[in-house]
Amino acid sequence: GWCPLSPAGAQTTQLLVEPPWRPAVLWDGVTLTCQGSGTAGATTWYKDGNFFGRKGRDKIFVTQSGTYMCRKPGTGYSPPVTVSDDWLVLQVPAWPLLEGDTVTLPCRS
Repeated sequence: GWCPLSPAGAQTTQLLVEPPWRPAVLWDGVTLTCQGSGTAGATTWYKDGNFFGRKGRDKIFVTQSGTYMCRKPGTGYSPPVTVSDDWLVLQVPAWPLLEGDTVTLPCRS
């Protein structure tokens, strides 16, 4: 997904989800990509608040449900992303929505 730049050149770490739906569901085969202007290849990953390792990789393929965050030196922590394996999930697009937008919400099972 395309991500607009932060206002006033604010430095942030973003966690991109593919496919771009929230909550992400494990059975879709979810890839998380950590984006930030911090040092390339120095990404640290966290799952459910705990150090998750995989240090150095900007992209991971998720094999367990949970709440994921990444951290890059210089831009800090990303917002959390939840990956669900519930049997029934109502999803919303991962991109920003504006009032008045028409949106289809997938109910997945």
